[in-house]
Amino acid sequence: MDISMGIGLGVFAIGGLFSLLYFAFWVFTLIDCIQNEPSEGNTKIIWILILLFAQGVGPLIYFLVRRPERISLYGK
Repeated sequence: MDISMGIGLGVFAIGGLFSLLYFAFWVFTLIDCIQNEPSEGNTKIIWILILLFAQGVGPLIYFLVRRPERISLYGK
């Protein structure tokens, strides 16, 4: 095994770990949204759709913007 193959396997392992962690984060935000978003209006449905179809940035926006707002408004 030469050095470039070892580096390639390392990069592959780090990428796989990052993908697994991001998938877990996505599942966490989806479950959090389903369980804790208030059902008044269309807010819950819209956030679920954002999380499902904007999987790259949707969970980050939900976690950094909407979740703190929801916690301050509704306490959950």
